[in-house]
Amino acid sequence: MLIEERTLADADLTGLLDAAFAELVRRYGAEGRSVVKAGARYLVAYVGACAAGCGAIQPAGADMGELKRMYVAPEFRGRGIARMLLAALEDLARDMGYQTVRLATGVKQPEAIALYEDSGYVRGERYGMYTNQPLTRCYEKTLSPDPARALPADRREVDRPRP
Repeated sequence: MLIEERTLADADLTGLLDAAFAELVRRYGAEGRSVVKAGARYLVAYVGACAAGCGAIQPAGADMGELKRMYVAPEFRGRGIARMLLAALEDLARDMGYQTVRLATGVKQPEAIALYEDSGYVRGERYGMYTNQPLTRCYEKTLSPDPARALPADRREVDRPRP
């Protein structure tokens, strides 16, 4: 599996985002898309040449990012792709300078809730546009520092295990 950063101009990413929205409409009805802020950065997971999943981190405060658009196509579920994509998004959040990641998901997405809770996210208060949405659950996670990133840049290569 390969995970790459992509822009909204990318056809693979827009195809996944459209599929994610269609699934949300099937589960919840036509509620409309939440807005992704300027400054959001997107990752796409590939299995071979196939775009299998996506997600984004967007600004949510000085030291907080918000996870958006996390999705894995049905034919690729059950392979651990969501867990690897979530870890990559957390790394991206660290690279963007965030110490905390928050997210909102729905009660009709038990697989997402299980993934987030198993990955160390704790349930918090609803925020922003989700404040009065009873089908929404909000979560938050404080990111632990990545020890490799704590090394001075000139030592990172030296201290990395060799293949």
